[in-house]
Amino acid sequence: MGREQTETERKYAGPALPVGLENLPGVASTRRAEPHDLDAVYYDTSDLRLLRRGITVRRRTGGSDAGWHAKLPLGADSRQEVHLPLGAAGQCQVPADFTGRLAAYTRGAVLLPVAHLRTHRRRAQLLDAQGRILEEVTEDRVAAQAFERTADPAAPTRSGKSATWPPAEAAEGTRAQASGWTEFEVELEHGTQELLEQTDALLAAAGLTPSPWPSKLAHALGRTGTRQGGTAAAGDGGETRSAGNVVMHGVRAQCDRLLGLDGAVRCAQEDSIHQMRITARRLRSLLKAHRRLFDTCRSTPLADQLRWLARLLGEARDQEVLADQLVGDLAAVPAPMREGALRARITEHYTRGYRAAWQQVVAELDSARYFTLLDDLEDFTDHPPLRRRARRDAGDYLEGALRRQQRRTLGRLDKALDTGAGPARDEALHRARKAAKRARYTAECAQPASVHSTAKRLHKYAGRMKKLHKVLGDQHDSVVARQALVDLAEQADADPRHVFAYGVLHEAERRAADDALDRLPRLRRRAARRKLTRMP
Repeated sequence: MGREQTETERKYAGPALPVGLENLPGVASTRRAEPHDLDAVYYDTSDLRLLRRGITVRRRTGGSDAGWHAKLPLGADSRQEVHLPLGAAGQCQVPADFTGRLAAYTRGAVLLPVAHLRTHRRRAQLLDAQGRILEEVTEDRVAAQAFERTADPAAPTRSGKSATWPPAEAAEGTRAQASGWTEFEVELEHGTQELLEQTDALLAAAGLTPSPWPSKLAHALGRTGTRQGGTAAAGDGGETRSAGNVVMHGVRAQCDRLLGLDGAVRCAQEDSIHQMRITARRLRSLLKAHRRLFDTCRSTPLADQLRWLARLLGEARDQEVLADQLVGDLAAVPAPMREGALRARITEHYTRGYRAAWQQVVAELDSARYFTLLDDLEDFTDHPPLRRRARRDAGDYLEGALRRQQRRTLGRLDKALDTGAGPARDEALHRARKAAKRARYTAECAQPASVHSTAKRLHKYAGRMKKLHKVLGDQHDSVVARQALVDLAEQADADPRHVFAYGVLHEAERRAADDALDRLPRLRRRAARRKLTRMP
């Protein structure tokens, strides 16, 4: 996926940079660096889907980092920058690495040149006593051409092909609008956040103000707003402490996380399948646990589609879990039988299964069904279908919601523990596990938007439910592993020595399940405490 780094910078508008930068704490000297002349073409969909999310894609020449750049927001001042060389794609095509990584945002729409920016950059570097660059402060004089589309582009494709290049001459179906401005940037290198704040204060005292534009592209196109980071939006139910606001804050945060994990799954990054599955489950749990707040005509179908996504991801995740679990259990097998052949057979079997399941996941991530799910999620967060009761005070509402989830979890667990050993009890315990997860997610997703005292109580509640569902998960994993061992042993080409080893592993898993069952009564008592649901 190319070189990745985190960039932390702030933009300013004003007449000129002040003197005195060398007097900032920790700065030993300043150095005037060689000016750069930068030439960049920015790409987006015709309706600017990337820009609305605070994402930019450009092909830039000049300077020390010529190439293709994709920038994705991480926080108020930070962005993740992915860099590919100029040769990663031709001038008429965005690199496939980028189109794949950003597919959750573009959803099949073609990426087109939307602006051409030429920048003359003057640079001042702030150095410490060892000569390291702490910050780079720049003055950018920008000449921009924004391309306003007057006709539909050629039929879009999934390849990432763009309109005619070079963009200095407007492509057919577009007209260019020129603008120019001067802006200033402060980018951290080896400096601290404290230095950034001190620089900010110095610039403010000199009359510079934070730029209203989140990026040069936004300035060129006249777009100040972006929708990033799970922030509150209008229509959340009124006051900040309303139940609707708190719940929708959690929904937005998980939606943003789901979109961010899409590219990681496509690139087969480690643990990405697992994390995306968790996120889909968290979203579904929020919609189900708080269904009283929503118009269920919208929330229920969305929850059903999230279940489909979680199950799809689960096919691959289950292969990962089984491989790790069975290889980890090999210590129980007599040494002569757990040499390389057995370990290799287990690893190869589940690696092959994971690869096939991952390929199916990636194929579905390009499907109309998945893109429709993302569209529906975005519409849900932009226009929350909240009912009148969403205006209730968050603390009062959460107390009732957590108590309902607590009762639901304990009721399922008691029913399971009263069931005789066998498949029926295993299924009942699995249902209790899912209830405990929903209870945990309900509390966790409300924490960031809650006041401190409430957040502490939510944290404790979530911790108790997490311990409970982890042990229930151990029991369920044992059930799945034992069936997988039976399937491995029944394969026609199974080595008789391996069949015996599978039996040893089967017994080890049975003991693990019994240990989990022995721990449940104590965990149930701790999760049942009434004060866990009392919000201050």
